[in-house]
Amino acid sequence: MAYNEDQLQYIQDQLTSFGPFETKKMFGGIGFFKEGTMFGMIAKDTFRLRVDAQNQPDYETAGMKPYGIAGKKKGMPYWEVPVDVLEDKEQVVIWAQNAYDAALRAKK
Repeated sequence: MAYNEDQLQYIQDQLTSFGPFETKKMFGGIGFFKEGTMFGMIAKDTFRLRVDAQNQPDYETAGMKPYGIAGKKKGMPYWEVPVDVLEDKEQVVIWAQNAYDAALRAKK
């Protein structure tokens, strides 16, 4: 399995002030959705958020890389959340909102 229940519960707790969101099991991991739009995931035991040109510099500054799948040349638009951000409830909510905004921009 690509996640564990304790990890999922911890992330959900960290995002309590983000507002209502849902989680769904997907491909051995978990997808995070707000109003039907996927903004994050747990895959391979790692929490990742949606990234686009507007929030990508935050991830690059923290030394993060995009999520890639073996055999695929292009990475997915989900990047690992730095541990220090994940551990800070205020920061992780800001990053989650930025990820949700990125997901909404991708729909246009």
